[in-house]
Amino acid sequence: MQISAPCVVSLTWHLADAQGVEIDELADPIEFFYGGDDLLAKVEEALDGQETGYSTTVHLEPEHAFGEYDPELVFFEARDIFTEAIDPGMQFEGPPPGAKTAGLSPDAIYTVTEVYPNHVVLDGNHPLAGIALRLALTVRDVRAATDDEIGQRRQLGSQRARRGAAHLAPALTARIGACIGRAPRAP
Repeated sequence: MQISAPCVVSLTWHLADAQGVEIDELADPIEFFYGGDDLLAKVEEALDGQETGYSTTVHLEPEHAFGEYDPELVFFEARDIFTEAIDPGMQFEGPPPGAKTAGLSPDAIYTVTEVYPNHVVLDGNHPLAGIALRLALTVRDVRAATDDEIGQRRQLGSQRARRGAAHLAPALTARIGACIGRAPRAP
């Protein structure tokens, strides 16, 4: 079966930065909805019309992946608004309860990048924002999408659009977490 929207593709990949430093490896195939919001546009473009067994490397500049890094999305909050068990890598959907920083989007994901005795550094950027990427991927399977999958992807897609976040796939975002912290050091 050729890849065309809507369908489901099973992929494996090696994700590296532009210098070849490995960021993630997906050795076991995971299914993604093709023709929705599971995959970046450049990845879908590379897969269009291909079949099981196809391999390619997609070069993704930040604007085609997770966006440019925005230092305005890095902010400090008082340590006392958090529980004792706050650690780098923890994430909040929307600002953490009690946050004092004005203008934070309630739909963004904020990652704790550093914890100090008096304050916590949070970052609203995707962990891969501002990074050019190389995605070597292989199509392991292609199948028709079910009616339920088509309906589900539309619903998830509208939710992602409201967040304004670009996703390669929810699985990748969860796997990467906050592995690339770029928060400023405390004064």
